[in-house]
Amino acid sequence: MPKKGRSAVKRPDNKAENGVAVSAKQRKTESLLCFESPASLFQSLIAPMDVEQFFQEYWEKKPLLLQRSDPALTSYYQSLFQLSDLKHLCTQNLEYARDLNVCRCVNGKKKVMNKEGRVNYSQLKKDFDQRRATIQFHQPQRFKDELWHIQEQLECFFGALVGSNVYITPQESQGLPPHYDDVEVFILQLEGQKHWRLYEPTVPLAREYSLEPEERIGKPTHDIILKAGDLLYFPRGTIHQADTPAGVEHSTHLTLSTYQNMSWGDFLLDVFPSLLFDSMKGDLSLRQGLPRSLLCSPGVSSEVNKQVSVFLRGLAESLEKEQQELRSSEMRRDFISSRLPPYKLQEEDIMPVGKLPALEDSVCVRFKEHILLTVEPSQENTDEATELMAFMFHSLKNKRETHMMGVHSVDDEDQEDEEESSQLQGLRFPLTHLPALRRLLSGERLLVAELPLELDADKLGMVMGLWTEGLLQVC
Repeated sequence: MPKKGRSAVKRPDNKAENGVAVSAKQRKTESLLCFESPASLFQSLIAPMDVEQFFQEYWEKKPLLLQRSDPALTSYYQSLFQLSDLKHLCTQNLEYARDLNVCRCVNGKKKVMNKEGRVNYSQLKKDFDQRRATIQFHQPQRFKDELWHIQEQLECFFGALVGSNVYITPQESQGLPPHYDDVEVFILQLEGQKHWRLYEPTVPLAREYSLEPEERIGKPTHDIILKAGDLLYFPRGTIHQADTPAGVEHSTHLTLSTYQNMSWGDFLLDVFPSLLFDSMKGDLSLRQGLPRSLLCSPGVSSEVNKQVSVFLRGLAESLEKEQQELRSSEMRRDFISSRLPPYKLQEEDIMPVGKLPALEDSVCVRFKEHILLTVEPSQENTDEATELMAFMFHSLKNKRETHMMGVHSVDDEDQEDEEESSQLQGLRFPLTHLPALRRLLSGERLLVAELPLELDADKLGMVMGLWTEGLLQVC
C-alpha cells in the first residue's frame, strides 16, 4: 500500500463558502459537468458519447476521440488548470520531483531538467521559455478544488483510484518519448493544441510503464490534433507520444488515469491467499505434508503439477457451489485508505449529528459511497485460533493534500502525521453483525429494533458505534 506524501498544500482561499462571490461566468462553467451522481458526472465528461456504448465499444479496446467546438466547454476546461496558475502555485512550497518535473524529449530520450529543492517560478519560467521544457505537474487535485470534485466522483464511479497530471509544453517541443502506461487514460485538452500519435500496443492492457523505441512501434494508428475542449481516451498499453505544433504558443492538457493494478489477475492475487487459508481449515488433503525433499528439487515434477491441478479444481468447484466466499483484502484496503475524501468535507461535517439512536428510531447511513465493508482476520495477537471479524472502513479522514503522492521523503517533524494519515479509519464488529451491516449499507432506512441481530444490546451497540464515527444518523 503506498504511503502518503508530505503535505505542501495551503488551503485555497477562493471558496464561495468563505464569502467570496462567484461570478455568473463561474456559475455557468461549473454547470457544464453534472455532479448529481458519479454516473452523471462520467456521462457529462464523455458527452455526447453514451456511457453504455463507451464501455461496450471502447473501454480496454480502442481509443476514443471526442472533438468539440463549444466555447463554454473550452472556457471551463481552461479554468481547471492553466499556465498562468503556476506563479501562484510556486508560492505553496512546491518541490522538484515531488510536485513537478521539468523535462524534454531529446533524440528519443527523456531529459530531466529538475533543480534541487523548492521550485522557483522565475527559474521554472526560464526553463519553459528558453529551454523549451515541458512542465509535468503531479496530482493537481491537491490544489484545485474543481479537480478534487471531479476525481472524487470518478473514484466513486470506477471504484478505483483516479490520479491526474498536468502537462504544459511550449511550441515545437515534446516532453516524453514514445511509451505506454499501466493505466486507462483520459486526456482533457485545456489550453492550446497538442499533436498526438497513437500506436498499436506491443503489450495490450499492460501492467507496467515502459518506453518503446521509434523503430519498434511502426506507423501510428491515430494522428490527431487535440484542441481546447477536446477529450481523448486510450486503454493501458497504448503506445503514444505528443508534441505542441508550430504556431501554438503552448499546450496544457490534463491526464486523468485510473484502473492501475485492477485486472482479474490482480484480484486473484488478492483473494487467493484467504481462499486457500479458509479451504485448508475444512480440507484434510490440503493440510497433508509435501513429498520429502520437494523444496530441494531443481524443478517441479509432473506428479506435483497434477496434484496442484486437483486442488485447484476442488477450489473452483467449492466456489461454484458457493461453499466458499471470496475475501478481497489488500486491494480494498488500499483503495479506501488512499482515495480522496468527500468533496470539501470539513472536520465538523463528520461529527455525530442529530439525536442518539434508540431502538424505536429509523436510521440510515451517511457517506455511503465512502464506506467499505470487509471480512478479515482479527489483527490481534492472541494464543487463540484466528477469528474473522467484520470491518467497516471509511475515507472521511483521508488527506486530500497527499492523494496519489506515493512514497516521498518526509521531515522528522512530519513523520507522525504521515503515519497517522496512512492508517485505516473505521470500526470492527463481530462476524455475527455482518448481515445487519450489509442491510444498512444497502441504503435502506431501517428501524433499529428490526436489525437482524438477536440482542437489543447488540443492535444499540452497533448503531451507537456508527453514529459516534459520523457514519449513521437518525432519519
